[in-house]
Amino acid sequence: MIHVVTAKTAGFCFGVTRAIETAEKAAERYGKVYTLGQLIHNNDETERLRSIGVEPVETPEDAKGCIVIRSHGVARSVYDRISELGLECIDATCPYVARIHKIADEHSRDGSDVLVVGDRHHPEVIGIMGHAHGEVRAVSSAAEFEELVKSDKSFGANSTIIVVQTTFDMCKWTDLQKIIKNYYTKAVFFDTICRATIDRQTEAAALSEECDAMVIIGGAHSSNSRKLADICASHCTVMFTENAERFGAEHTDTLKSLLSSGNDVKIGITAGASTPAYIIKEVHSIMSEIIKDEAVDAEFAAAIDQMPRVRVYAGNRVKATVVAVNKTEAVVDIGTKHSGYIPAEELSANPNLTPEEVVKVGDVIDCIVTKVNDADGVVYLSKKQVDAQAGFDKILKAKEENSTINGIVASVVKGGVIVMSEDGAKVFVPASQTGVPRSGKLEDLLKTEVGFKVIEVNEGRGRVVGSIKAASREESDAVKAKFWEELEVGKKFIGEVKSMESYGVFVDLGGVDGMVHLTELTWNRVKHPKEVVAVGDKLEVTVKSFDPEKKRVSLTAKKPEDNPWTKFMNEFALGDVVKVQVVSITPFGAFAQIIPGVDGLIHISQIALERVTDVSKVLSVGQVVEAKITEIDEEKSRVSLSIKALLEGGESEESSDEE
Repeated sequence: MIHVVTAKTAGFCFGVTRAIETAEKAAERYGKVYTLGQLIHNNDETERLRSIGVEPVETPEDAKGCIVIRSHGVARSVYDRISELGLECIDATCPYVARIHKIADEHSRDGSDVLVVGDRHHPEVIGIMGHAHGEVRAVSSAAEFEELVKSDKSFGANSTIIVVQTTFDMCKWTDLQKIIKNYYTKAVFFDTICRATIDRQTEAAALSEECDAMVIIGGAHSSNSRKLADICASHCTVMFTENAERFGAEHTDTLKSLLSSGNDVKIGITAGASTPAYIIKEVHSIMSEIIKDEAVDAEFAAAIDQMPRVRVYAGNRVKATVVAVNKTEAVVDIGTKHSGYIPAEELSANPNLTPEEVVKVGDVIDCIVTKVNDADGVVYLSKKQVDAQAGFDKILKAKEENSTINGIVASVVKGGVIVMSEDGAKVFVPASQTGVPRSGKLEDLLKTEVGFKVIEVNEGRGRVVGSIKAASREESDAVKAKFWEELEVGKKFIGEVKSMESYGVFVDLGGVDGMVHLTELTWNRVKHPKEVVAVGDKLEVTVKSFDPEKKRVSLTAKKPEDNPWTKFMNEFALGDVVKVQVVSITPFGAFAQIIPGVDGLIHISQIALERVTDVSKVLSVGQVVEAKITEIDEEKSRVSLSIKALLEGGESEESSDEE
């Protein structure tokens, strides 16, 4: 029996996909663009790109008009040269590589040495080294590092920054770190291997342990493909190939030898980050042809021949078994000799989900045939369309029950937005029902998950109208009802300041606003709330009182432990002499601050020995004077002060007529 298993992580990584899409768009715009070296290490893909106007060159001088920086990135000097030549530069450097450039740049400005763990001849490593400001070296093995230590004793003597090529072997990196730490005790390590590389290498290692042979598909000069081959070679036979044609020419005998054993044979397939999906399919197809021609597995061939002859046509609904999943599609078996493919965009109505998150190998799903190519033996299908039909039934039920459905805002159209429900149904939400104000942008809703109510259904036309606003209102009402049910005096909240008036601020407590009066914002005397808070600030408040009928909540931001009167009572006593600052003048005296938040009254009769008729002629706001504490009314939190009591011959008692 023959078992062929394709690794889930096989093929293009994020950085390569991004670089190709960038180059394709640039070529479409300019007619022809240039890349420094092959955009990716794959000759077939390079030729395809050349056919649409993406031409690889060796130096910026060989380019004209527009040049695209490939995912490997380049040194800082190359950017400078491109600028000097007046070329337009489109940077498609992989974000993970760009991060290493930034580390090398920023962390070497202080004179730190930079050590790059990777192949010094690889364009990615060359680019990284070109962003360091001081001394920089590259090593790819323990032996190279030992040689560096012996030949260059000054390197790494001070602080050293260690980064690693994104596609470097994870096991080798782990071992090298231990060795480097023994020599460079002050080294700072940055683990910059790409997550996709780690996942691909980990899966390849695990798969190769289960298989009799592994097929590694990748360019002859692809670093990450060669590393995959090295990893798998320690577990099983490895067949390295660049495309289907070379596989047939170079590995047919190896494959036949495996099959001739008469035992069950398991073959794994994985591919480097520079291998497009169509090459993986082609290799898979030629392997199938070799297996079929050899007729080494009569049971396998008979199973194929005995498959039911299902009629396949566009619009036909079929059962499909998922046999492989990658980043761009799901490969399915529909019970015919066709190769079935479900593109990522036809797997789910949710654009945020990857194929691996929608289906897994072994799943049996309902699909609709969208296109048949009998010449190539390929059929394309859609799971999303079947889901949409099922989703429409749930839409009808939701309208009857007035329940809320969740979905993703897929697009902005004239007059509103289109929401794809979680079950795949398409729903139109008018702009007036989105909850977005007229001054807002509907585009802000794109790709977000929303809840909506179904307000209109036209079964004949398959048209559904929904309201995000109605669902939000219902949710808000439920939140408010729960709020009032659980509210009590003394309950604490951390709310956001929503608006401000001269007399206080309004704080959002989670769907309901409460008011903090100016006098409850702080223990200190303030003239306006803006002296204490700003709109958008988070504020810890406590409920003082509330009225459910009038929907009012009174709050305080004062904390008992911050009460200045408590501090005053702990630090001062009757008869103490204190320095105070006059804060206001009245006809009957002056108020002076003892400590922030506690003022004392200097009665007009206690300002001077002689009789004072106009306080402002003796004292002024801001003036600092010494006074004696002559009375403390703890119950009313009042303090009386006297300057007169400190003057020679002065007396603190007030005459009855002055009182």
